[in-house]
Amino acid sequence: MRLLKINRISMWLVVFTCLLSLSSCFDIIEEINVKQDGSGSMTLTVNLSKSKTKLASIMLLDSINGHKVPQKQDIETALNQAVEYLQQASGISNIQKKTDFNNFIFSLSCDFKQVKDIDMVIREVTKELKVKPFTTSFSFDNSSKTFQRENTFSTSAKREYTDLQSDDQQIFDDSFYTCIYRFEKEVNHYSNANAKLSKSKKAVMLRASALDVINGKTSLSNKITLSK
Repeated sequence: MRLLKINRISMWLVVFTCLLSLSSCFDIIEEINVKQDGSGSMTLTVNLSKSKTKLASIMLLDSINGHKVPQKQDIETALNQAVEYLQQASGISNIQKKTDFNNFIFSLSCDFKQVKDIDMVIREVTKELKVKPFTTSFSFDNSSKTFQRENTFSTSAKREYTDLQSDDQQIFDDSFYTCIYRFEKEVNHYSNANAKLSKSKKAVMLRASALDVINGKTSLSNKITLSK
């Protein structure tokens, strides 16, 4: 059963890694909403809208530059299997997927009982991407009202990026990873100097160049302390 689950999430990763390789740029958006008790919801979005005209033309083909072109049904099937996998994960519920083939925006969302449950989702979604710039973990200390995302940079990331073919490297040139964290209480402090606090003081956003993350120039780590 475990192997079957891995194969399901792997199919989703293979399809979307292929889509990324056919795109000229992409954005990955991580949105996490945390309630006072540490439960909440998250959404992971792959946004390829900057390349939608190119992708619409490419998807009329069977293959390009040695890459098999996934069809709409391949993407729908992969997302459905990812949802089925997450439905069996402990602490995760209300899994949903959205597809927008006009703008090439795809997302998976779910609810979690504890912030640490996010680790499994992120780990499974990112483990087969071509470049793995970091490992990540999430936590929430209810007594101190502290939300934390810790990222450990992988020194092999730059080497893996360098080993990619030049066409594959180019997809990272105008690509970004955005983290958005929302809370019910106001934020007293956040540790990442590149992050920004919303006007309401209840949300923190960090937008980083994919290349800067890969090269270790920008960290996605952040420690956010809320008002009690």
